[in-house]
This record gives sequence, C-alpha cells and structure tokens, in this order.
Amino acid sequence: MVSVSSEPLLPTALKILIAGGFGVGKTTMVGSVSEVAPLETEERITAASVGVDDLAGVEKKTSTTVAMDFGRITISPELVLYLFGTPGQDRFWFMWDDLSTGALGAVVLADTRRLDASFASIDFFESRDIPFAVGVNCFDGRREATAEQVRRALDLDPSTPVVLCDVRERQSSKTVLLAVLEAARAQAEARLAASGQL
Repeated sequence: MVSVSSEPLLPTALKILIAGGFGVGKTTMVGSVSEVAPLETEERITAASVGVDDLAGVEKKTSTTVAMDFGRITISPELVLYLFGTPGQDRFWFMWDDLSTGALGAVVLADTRRLDASFASIDFFESRDIPFAVGVNCFDGRREATAEQVRRALDLDPSTPVVLCDVRERQSSKTVLLAVLEAARAQAEARLAASGQL
C-alpha cells in the first residue's frame, strides 16, 4: 500500500538580486512586482552621509536602503521567486556576497544619466558568473538611449539582455525579471552543452 504524506510540499524557491547604483530604482522595482508588502530597510538620508554618499544626479533623494529590500512572487504552487534588492552605496557593498549566495540571476538597474554607476554591479556579477540582465530605468518615461547604445556604453556581452523599463510599472518590471530568467536558462543550457549532457 502506498502512503500519501499529509505534509504540504514546499515550493522550489528561486532567488534574484536587484542591484545597481545609488538611487536607480531598486526599492521601487521590488515594490512594484512583489505580491506581498515588501520588506524595506529605508532610512532617512542625514547630514552624516555628506561626503560619504555620492548624491550627484539624485539630489532630491531623501531615503536610502541600508540593508536590503525583499519581495516575493508566486509563479505556481511549486515555484516561488524571491527578490532581494541590494543597497547601492559603496559602504554597503560588503553585504553583496551574502545576498548573492544561491542567486539564480540578477537585475542590474541602470540610469542613462549616470551609467558609470552600473559598472560595479556588472563587474560583481560577471566575476561570479551570475547571469544578469540590465534594466534601463527610463525615469519619467524618458528614453534617452536605445538598448543597443546602452549595451555599447557598458561594454556588455552580446548575450546579456538589455531592457528599457519603468520600474514603477509592474508589467515593465516583470519584463526585466523574465529577461533574467531567460539569461539564467541560456547559461544553464550552455553549461550542459559544454559538459556533453545536452
């Protein structure tokens, strides 16, 4: 006789990081797609950050993530996506190693007004062989560059997805997350092919 366990099965959890420079929209993205109220560790920017955090281009920003943001999306009863937004300031980068453990992939949010703020995130994921997509956050609907122009400016591999988005909009943020999942699938298939298992 076959026994059936009454224990509910736990869903498979997939982890995606949302990274990028200071003030690029990471907290906003997590909040726009999470099915639960996101956990945010936002604190007010105070005079203590003067000379420590670079507010160039984000002078109106009044709060900042000091640990992480966390959100969840249920894909199916068997599959859940967990989103971890990383802090953007240099002084909190020590947390990235812990946050990236077990990550399936990542989003690097970019702002065309401050593309140089994306390089640290790109370098981090490339050096750890974590697949990622670049989401170009088009603030206030402004599309100041094409995806291909951003790809060239950031010197990205041709296989790295670049998606123009508005992270305030759920569907737009979901499009970026789908690009990350596609990048992770492509990397997994390439590894299997290289090992002769595909």
